[in-house]
Amino acid sequence: MKVSPAVQHRITRFYYQMLSRIDTHAVMPFMNYGYADIDPGAPPLVLDEADIVHRYWIQLYHHVASAVELDGRQVLEVGCGRGGGTAYIARYLRPKTLIGVDFADRAIRFCANQYLLDGVTFLGGEADTLPFAEHSFDSVINVESSHSYTSMEQFIGEVYRVLRPGGYFLYADFRRVVMIDRLRQQLTNGGFILLAERMITPNVVRALDLDNDRKLDLIQRHVPRLLTKSFMRFAAIRGTELYEGFRTGQLDYRSFVLQKPSSARPILVSGHNLIEQSNLSH
Repeated sequence: MKVSPAVQHRITRFYYQMLSRIDTHAVMPFMNYGYADIDPGAPPLVLDEADIVHRYWIQLYHHVASAVELDGRQVLEVGCGRGGGTAYIARYLRPKTLIGVDFADRAIRFCANQYLLDGVTFLGGEADTLPFAEHSFDSVINVESSHSYTSMEQFIGEVYRVLRPGGYFLYADFRRVVMIDRLRQQLTNGGFILLAERMITPNVVRALDLDNDRKLDLIQRHVPRLLTKSFMRFAAIRGTELYEGFRTGQLDYRSFVLQKPSSARPILVSGHNLIEQSNLSH
């Protein structure tokens, strides 16, 4: 978080490419920080037995992707990474078609070989130049990926372009706490209607704590010794700078539900693109 977006972009690509070399048995199909309900009375998410080991990773995807109905819809995930979240959405939320896009070519090859699911496709591509025609999707999902993009504004513009009118942008990521207002402004300046926003940092910290030992064991068993500390930082293992950033509140993790207006006619007001209220459809 202390380096430029371009450097972050290269670092993230390195980790995903390296993980695809290392993890030949798909023991790490996700690379997000997870989500755990902090209400002790909340019922657990019902999962197939094979998915329980990945519960906290899956729960972050469920929190984001279940915000709107995806059954029978055409859906895009930008930044699909190792493909575990894409597979979860396909199997549990049943979209008609689902395309996962990622900039790491090794990760895309891994996904294409690992997940043979009807209606699911994996493609290489950059978030700021999506290889799709406008109005192609009912929903676009982006989970814990955008902090490494070289241009957030270009990414948001691409999401807006490929969404159909009335379509949803389901989004979650973290920023330094002082950058949250800017993130919100970037999203709304892009033409989207903000339907819901939630600060989920405590849920992420809880998941990191509950899943810490398992992830640490995976890293120690599968990652070459020279890269162990680097992967521990990347995975926000307890005691690392990323983990402490979440724990102390210096890093703020948010989820958003946004909608492209059904009939969008942007007007320029005080230098920002806004949407005429009479045309909004919730």
